[in-house]
Amino acid sequence: MQLPIQSQSALYAEPWEASATPADLARIARAADRSGFAYIASCDHIAIPRRLAEGMRTVWYDPVATLSYLAGITERVLLLSHVAVVGLRHPLITAKQYATLDHLSGGRVILGVGAGHVREEFEAVGADFDERGPVLDETIDALRAALGPEEYPEFAGERFSFGGLGQLPRPAQERVPVWVGGSSPAAVRRAAVRGDGWLPQGDPRDRLPAQIARVRALRVEAGVEEPIVIGAIAEPLYVGEPGWAVGRRTLAGKPEELAASLREYAAMGVHQIQVRFRSRSVAELTDQMAAFGADVAPHLDRSDQ
Repeated sequence: MQLPIQSQSALYAEPWEASATPADLARIARAADRSGFAYIASCDHIAIPRRLAEGMRTVWYDPVATLSYLAGITERVLLLSHVAVVGLRHPLITAKQYATLDHLSGGRVILGVGAGHVREEFEAVGADFDERGPVLDETIDALRAALGPEEYPEFAGERFSFGGLGQLPRPAQERVPVWVGGSSPAAVRRAAVRGDGWLPQGDPRDRLPAQIARVRALRVEAGVEEPIVIGAIAEPLYVGEPGWAVGRRTLAGKPEELAASLREYAAMGVHQIQVRFRSRSVAELTDQMAAFGADVAPHLDRSDQ
């Protein structure tokens, strides 16, 4: 699940998040760890321009700081950047941050990356917004080297080159998974050719099968033999009968009914689904997470139905 509180876009944040505390965020991370969630995720924006602030708002925690804090109070849940706009930083900076996080967390990092969409952020730090796609492609390649096992990684590209520079600690994992976010044609191609996973952004159920087929076809075409983890973002959820207006798009009802609906994603070829629960308080959210982990998740792997 994408963590609440750490990003508060008007598109999805609940009213209670505006006054939430670090203790609330910690409580939610521990609930995810305890309830069997695969990962917790944090977004990445450096600064939001006034022209976008009404919709995006300006609450965006730093993902490395957030996930590092939560790594220290959890034990098994994976730590995903969804997504890091790595084109805003030199690859060696990103590698230093996430290698350290992986080392400290015992190998729990998934590096989700994306191209970004806020021009002013790029301009503020001197990054090239118009070339952000090619920059991201090369950055992923550079990160493969910089997050590898070598103390002195080497890479030579059009924009970035490094060698003879040691970086310790190395990641705990032999290979830090890189999941590519986005649903544009360029993002789909990038995920297929360069990613260990694909994080679609807002694809509805009726569009996902064609997108997944495209990812697989492009991967075969590029000669990439390693499997890819296909993701999806599910509709908002509420386990049980809400008794309040949760919105017409929200999937609500009995655990078995929710599981049956979510299993449709697996039938499309999806391997992991990101969920978001409707809630009116941190207590209601953690109750929903516990109910999902106990009563819905056990039904998700039933291939006989």
